[in-house]
Amino acid sequence: MTVIAKFLGPLIKSGQMTLIHADGVTELFGQPEAGFPNVTLRLKDKKVVRDIMLDLRLGAAEAFMDGRLIIEDGDVMDMIQLIRSNRPWERDGKLKEVAIWKRFFDFFASTFDQINGLGRSKENVAHHYDLGNDLYRLFLDEDLQYTCAYFADDDMTLEQAQAAKKAHIAAKLALSPGQKVLDIGCGWGGLALYLNKIADVDVLGITLSEEQLIVANARAEAAGVADRVKFELMDYRDLADQQAGQFDRIVSVGMFEAVGTPQFKTFFRCCANLMTGDGVMLLHTIGRFGRPGKTDAFTRKYIFPGGYIPALSETLEASEHYRLMVTDMETLRLHYAKTLREWYKRTVANKEAIVSLYDERFFRMWTFYLAGATAAFESGGMCNYQIQFSRNRSTLPLTRDYIGETEKNLIV
Repeated sequence: MTVIAKFLGPLIKSGQMTLIHADGVTELFGQPEAGFPNVTLRLKDKKVVRDIMLDLRLGAAEAFMDGRLIIEDGDVMDMIQLIRSNRPWERDGKLKEVAIWKRFFDFFASTFDQINGLGRSKENVAHHYDLGNDLYRLFLDEDLQYTCAYFADDDMTLEQAQAAKKAHIAAKLALSPGQKVLDIGCGWGGLALYLNKIADVDVLGITLSEEQLIVANARAEAAGVADRVKFELMDYRDLADQQAGQFDRIVSVGMFEAVGTPQFKTFFRCCANLMTGDGVMLLHTIGRFGRPGKTDAFTRKYIFPGGYIPALSETLEASEHYRLMVTDMETLRLHYAKTLREWYKRTVANKEAIVSLYDERFFRMWTFYLAGATAAFESGGMCNYQIQFSRNRSTLPLTRDYIGETEKNLIV
């Protein structure tokens, strides 16, 4: 039995993987089963197995990116889904205590990479978001929403689900005309412009991406609301020093994952200080179902340097130090999986354009990233959390009925 067979044999039971080694030897793992993909992989050299065994995700990713791991039947989505779905997060079995050494390893492996000072935060954001706006236009919706959509109905299109996401968030913010809203990590400005349009509020969006800032400002000018919806290239820490107590509402969607655990308390302290005494905040972030973990090597190296997906316990603990009370919380379980499958489909459909912008290796890296993320939300331990905070227990209605009522009116 080969080294990789000792690993894959016990893992793949449902669905089948055919593995063709560089010397022509073929191994089969698993059995075909409805609902599970079948894939055929060809290894171009003997070092592929070694690289994969040293680090499964990074080794497989780089071998795939370099054309040393070739998928002959199926695609990269099928390959990753086959492995992930055979070991889902919610699998049965006896639960054991996590070894102390693993806790320490996860902590130290991830913490050093997450020390995101002001300069490093901007560099990390640029690594991903300043790849060029043309890339994102090829696979996102028309509003350039690069965060989890909200599928209020299972058969929604991506465009409909992203519009529903904005309505869902707006409803939880309990907006009133004339309020000042801060959007931390505003992306290309879609949510800020939406909030101004539907609620007659003034919005300041801040980002560390120069590419996003250009588009956001142009959109505000084109809409004729640049005097009320403004965008700045600024770190939340700098803004907290300048505009303490100025914002009635704060919203942050898909940005908290870039903060890093060493800065969690700083983030919440800055948010608390930026809010008025009866302010409300809505934090939308990717999260983990279970305990704190670490960012894998592939993601750290190629996708989100300095990034970390927080456990709910870490997020709430950090917020508790600054008189921010949790007034509502929702777990979005499969919404991001559906979103990512749409992004993956559009990425594959636009392969020629993406390769012309970058190259084949980049395209393979991007599809590996989207496929891996999809599997993490379908079978792994990833989800999305929407956490509503308030500075004052009397600010919001006594029941959460207002959320559904407002949302219904916005979607009509």
